[in-house]
Amino acid sequence: MGIHDSVQDRFGRRRIPIIALITYVIALLAWAAVIGRWLPMPGRAMDMQMQMSDPGAPEAMALSNGLTGIGLYLLMWGVMMVAMMYPSSVPLFRLYAETLEGTTTTGKALRVGAFIGTYALVWTLTGLVPLVVNTLVPIVSLANAHGGLLMAGTLLLLAGYQLSPYKYRCLRYCRSPLGFLLSHHQPGVRGAIRMSWQFSVFCVGCCWALFAFMVIVGSMNIVWMALITVVLSLERMVVWGEQLAHAVGILAGAAGTVLALITVV
Repeated sequence: MGIHDSVQDRFGRRRIPIIALITYVIALLAWAAVIGRWLPMPGRAMDMQMQMSDPGAPEAMALSNGLTGIGLYLLMWGVMMVAMMYPSSVPLFRLYAETLEGTTTTGKALRVGAFIGTYALVWTLTGLVPLVVNTLVPIVSLANAHGGLLMAGTLLLLAGYQLSPYKYRCLRYCRSPLGFLLSHHQPGVRGAIRMSWQFSVFCVGCCWALFAFMVIVGSMNIVWMALITVVLSLERMVVWGEQLAHAVGILAGAAGTVLALITVV
């Protein structure tokens, strides 16, 4: 092995853990911000009638406080998405960095920063969906009046998507990002942004039903946040991830069916 190759290998060994370390530190800080309530809330708790962990409460508070509330909600949602999605995205970020061999250190930092930042931006923008849904159908009112049916319907929606071919198409990209990175490679910072945006769409396609369920059980419910993070991380990172996704679909379907029958009867 030549001196140049040896230097590259040593550099690669140092660089890859640094990328992973930075990602994990960002995720840890995001979790600390969510758990410690460091972020400004998207509105006061409606005269203390609701808690932030109640189903639909953060969305209702945000919408009742206009553009300021919406902006603070998206900030809160974005931090939550970083906390939940970044740990299982370490392989993606590391692989992208490995495709930048021959780029200067500054160039790598700019491209990786753009790639990681765009990934967070896309997930932040998904927070608009629960706000739009809550505008059309107030989740708080629906949960208070028909909580059992709402939960049953959400579980059946989760089950249907978890068992659909669309879920597994997106999941395979998330589980094996190298093929995507090589086939969609684009140079420069703009290329990093485009690639990250395109890949993020597959990640959203993989996980959106789990996050829909999270909104219904309470988008600031720390326990459910942690459980969903574990599930989506295992789906993406372990050998039996696809089997787990299938099992989650079956379990959600069974639970939704039983809950619907109990509620109706």
